[in-house]
Amino acid sequence: MAPRHVINASVSPRGSLETLSQREVQQLSEAGAGSIYKLFRQCALAILNTGAHIDNAKTILEAYQSFEVRIHQQDRGVRLELLNAPADAFVDGEMIASTREMLFSALRDIVYTESELDSQRIDLSSSQGITDYVFHLLRNARTLRPGLEPKMVVCWGGHSINTEEYKYTKKVGHELGLRSLDICTGCGPGVMKGPMKGATIAHAKQRIIGGRYLGLTEPGIIAAEAPNPIVNELVILPDIEKRLEAFVRVGHGVIIFPGGAGTAEEFLYLLGILMHPDNKDLPLPVILTGPKSAAPYLHQLHAFVGATLGEVAQTRYEIIIDDPVQVARQMTAGLKAVKQFRRDRNDAFHFNWMLRIEEGFQRPFDPTHANMASLKLSLDLPPHELAANLRRAFSGIVAGNVKDKGIRLIEQHGPYQIRGDAAVMQPLDRLLKSFVEQHRMKLPGGAAYVPCYQVVT
Repeated sequence: MAPRHVINASVSPRGSLETLSQREVQQLSEAGAGSIYKLFRQCALAILNTGAHIDNAKTILEAYQSFEVRIHQQDRGVRLELLNAPADAFVDGEMIASTREMLFSALRDIVYTESELDSQRIDLSSSQGITDYVFHLLRNARTLRPGLEPKMVVCWGGHSINTEEYKYTKKVGHELGLRSLDICTGCGPGVMKGPMKGATIAHAKQRIIGGRYLGLTEPGIIAAEAPNPIVNELVILPDIEKRLEAFVRVGHGVIIFPGGAGTAEEFLYLLGILMHPDNKDLPLPVILTGPKSAAPYLHQLHAFVGATLGEVAQTRYEIIIDDPVQVARQMTAGLKAVKQFRRDRNDAFHFNWMLRIEEGFQRPFDPTHANMASLKLSLDLPPHELAANLRRAFSGIVAGNVKDKGIRLIEQHGPYQIRGDAAVMQPLDRLLKSFVEQHRMKLPGGAAYVPCYQVVT
């Protein structure tokens, strides 16, 4: 990727993070070896690249090697000095308002994440402690709003989808917005943008002021998939596991559109949680949907779930093809059940405390070659445990496809090897091959996709 036009600028926050302590400024200024500075620089560069059709973090970082961000604490607050920043983030020298908001949201989340880790109240050694950590991160970002009735719909799906599928996600978002529902996605392009775009028009038609377009991401993803400009609430969680937990804690229902490895990872995470015996009676509407052309994809995913996790897992969701109105009606009905369930049990609307998530779904998975090869993938495992390991396998594929660290590991050591029983590996291989054939692994337009994995029986 050739460097684009760059600009130098100085910006101040608006409504997200007004002040920093001297220690925080010092941490963020250690450009040489400071990991916090490097993390913020990476996230800031991704946000400033909003709108770029690139899904390779390594490519973006290499294209803007001279980009720097300096943090200055003044008597009247924080100021960011940006050197050699992408010029597309500015209009006549002024930073676009949505970009400015997201830039300081990133600073807020990274600073708070680091300070919380030093807090005595944080206990990352237990499942409950991890959930509390996620709660504190979301509360600090002002995402949790007590008193609002359940209406946050999580939309998952691929960043690499065709035009017909993208238009369909906008139609579904429009129908959701007409019913006064809010949208939460992974904040990037494709399916992460379409439902938000549709909902904004519907909210305008219904004269809804304050519609929520919540984007949840993590540093490795945001570097490859810049936030779309519709997002008006951006939260950067420390890792993929806490991001996934944030989705199911703040969301009241889930719609899954066509996607690739990342969508499969999210879907398996969700199924693994819902199949835990403690969550058997907990309502959480889940709908798989897409246009007619995506029917083969939806049926392939459904067949994969049946072959690996069984028929019980297939009962935790429904499939609706080419019917945005029916998707919205079913979701609205499901949210009414969620509202009644939580009201009967005096549970919060803004954070799903009753959902049981085991530590296996919360512990960060480092997709090294050794860890990927040692995953246990067998039908002998309880279904929710197999779902957890399959989720980790897809997480590694996502890393090898788009994340800077994963891409470099593949360049150094070759493709990951994913091993397991034939009863699991064969349907997995069929599903992954279909993703490649349907161009769901990477954004179109670049070189032919070279798999970052090998499926070994």
